[in-house]
Amino acid sequence: MAAPSDEEGAVGPRCHHRSTAMPDVPFPPFCAFLGTLGLLCVAMVGAWCQHWRGGFSLDGSSRTFNWHPVLMVTGLVVLYGAAALVYRIPNAWSGPKLPWKVLHGSLALGAFVLTVLGLAAVFRFHNAQGTPNMYSLHSWMGLATVLLFSCQWAAGFGAFLLPWAPAWLRALYKPIHVFFGSTILMLSVASCASGINEKLFFSLKNGTMQYKLLPAEAVFANTLGLLILIFGVLVVAALARPSWKRPDSDSPGSRQPLLSAER
Repeated sequence: MAAPSDEEGAVGPRCHHRSTAMPDVPFPPFCAFLGTLGLLCVAMVGAWCQHWRGGFSLDGSSRTFNWHPVLMVTGLVVLYGAAALVYRIPNAWSGPKLPWKVLHGSLALGAFVLTVLGLAAVFRFHNAQGTPNMYSLHSWMGLATVLLFSCQWAAGFGAFLLPWAPAWLRALYKPIHVFFGSTILMLSVASCASGINEKLFFSLKNGTMQYKLLPAEAVFANTLGLLILIFGVLVVAALARPSWKRPDSDSPGSRQPLLSAER
């Protein structure tokens, strides 16, 4: 069999060179776009509840329920997504990790607090109206997401912020923490999307306002659900992009010792 010519043999390397030389998208503009999208989601869920659902209150009425979607989208999706992307900020790639760990943990804790308040709002509404709790797929998925989130935060605090956590434990738990971080975000997005859909089915049931007739509220809320989905997908894509990951200080080729990196 004839040996491949120089031109034929160079096809593979040239293709590889072209693939590695493709222009990389800088993180800061992407982050600004993602932040704008997150704020838009928060603004839209607030506008939906204010304009079509009657506003907000703490009296146990449907206006108390309206805090639930606003707090869940803000905490469990947008603020959680911001916490997940802290280590993708280029400034976090050098110097001590501790300030960025504290920022990451604080944002996640803020997201958790808003989530708990969102759960309290829906339970208060259900109890005031005599509505059973925890009967729908949305409620099961949402509570499972919150329970996973609480375990994730507690385990991350113990493994990465407590000074006596051994290095081998951090190295062992890190990929698990990263995996469940993305998993919880996608579960959050799924919970919010199913909750929006459920609310529309319950609310748009009569006359010319039936959901199947696609009134303005349905178009607005469906669009909100799509934007939440896009936000979640973009955050997960950013987490998976190798060029945006902080260089691993735990790798054998790192010049910075683990203990100094963790100070």
